[in-house]
Amino acid sequence: MRSVLQTFTNIRRHEVIPTIVAGVFFFCVLTALMVVRPAREALGMQRGIEAIRWLFYVTVAVTFAVNPLFGLLVSKFRRMVFISATYLFFAFGLFIFYCLLVMAPAHIGQTSGQIFYVWFSVFNLFATMLFWALMTDRFSLDQSERLFGAVSIGGTLGAIFGPWLASILAKPMGTPFLLLVAALFLVLAVCAAWFLTQLQDEQIASAQPGQARDVVIGGSAWEGLLTVMRSPYLLGISAYVLIVAVIATFIYFTRLQMVAALGVDTDTRTAAFAQIDLISQIATLLLQAFVTSHLMKRFGVPFTLALLPICVALGFIGLAIFGSLAALIALDATFRAVQRGVMRPARETLFTIMPRSERYKSKAFIDTFVYRGGDVVGAQTEGLLSRLGMGLTGLATFVVPLTLLWMALGVWLGVSQGHRAKKSNI
Repeated sequence: MRSVLQTFTNIRRHEVIPTIVAGVFFFCVLTALMVVRPAREALGMQRGIEAIRWLFYVTVAVTFAVNPLFGLLVSKFRRMVFISATYLFFAFGLFIFYCLLVMAPAHIGQTSGQIFYVWFSVFNLFATMLFWALMTDRFSLDQSERLFGAVSIGGTLGAIFGPWLASILAKPMGTPFLLLVAALFLVLAVCAAWFLTQLQDEQIASAQPGQARDVVIGGSAWEGLLTVMRSPYLLGISAYVLIVAVIATFIYFTRLQMVAALGVDTDTRTAAFAQIDLISQIATLLLQAFVTSHLMKRFGVPFTLALLPICVALGFIGLAIFGSLAALIALDATFRAVQRGVMRPARETLFTIMPRSERYKSKAFIDTFVYRGGDVVGAQTEGLLSRLGMGLTGLATFVVPLTLLWMALGVWLGVSQGHRAKKSNI
């Protein structure tokens, strides 16, 4: 059994239980997100696609306002307190939206749908950011390169299970019921996070005794922003994340436009978005199960971070040539598979060499505000290209040169991580 684990997943015997618990934690988080995400898309489209572009501005403003509040939580409370408080706050929010949709449907209109769209967009990034922050806090650099691919499998299973649940529950139970399901999985995620923190790795405890204890981090609410501004390494990660968000937004709006013609009622669109998500996640699962951990160990983080830009460039060229829904689904599936199955675990290893305060505060700023800033840039750029009549060809012309910069940035970050790790003897 040990030989099989090391051959296919690079998991050592004493790491099996923590890896499984981390996978269950990620499964619960992604199930909660993905079971509700189709509902967000359907509700957000009630005023048309152009309205969604401007909702991105509201989302980035709310995200910026929430960041210092989260930073204050991190500064004043122990790790599991602010993690539990954040997840349970969003679970309670889901319950409130469910009550509004069920008990006062006559008062729920386009405005309420847009409020939910913004709220979920903020919730989406904070939920995944918190998970990965705890992972980079819990596992060492060597472990992250070997285990993050396996841990991500749990998230992908949740990302498959969530859309499947949404596709079968949306019509018979109604879209509001999905919010209750998501709230339940967030509560389960808190339980898994608590259990994971109790499974103390003896190697980490002896190597980093200060990091092993669940102590109050301290500092200021704005420390994450200030640290990013002072660090070229963190600015590089910010730029990489910004480009990821821009590309994801290009794909997102292209998908919205193609799905808009499939139906006009909310439940039909919810089911359609769920089916597209399901197709995209299957490819991710295959990559995470058999490729990611070996890819990082054999070729290193620089190559792994450069792989997604290469795939995106080829995918947009193919989309410009064929211009069909099938080509979009292929691009979407490839992007998500490489992003979540390969790039995301590799990117998270970049934070394992940082102090705990940077893992939570700086990472929160990068993974939420910077990412949502990329959403705004991507939405407005895609809209401008559409108004100029450039279509898919114009998108490809813009994206391909951008991927060259993106690829070079990924290589630089991977090399810089290696130098920092050597200096710190990690």
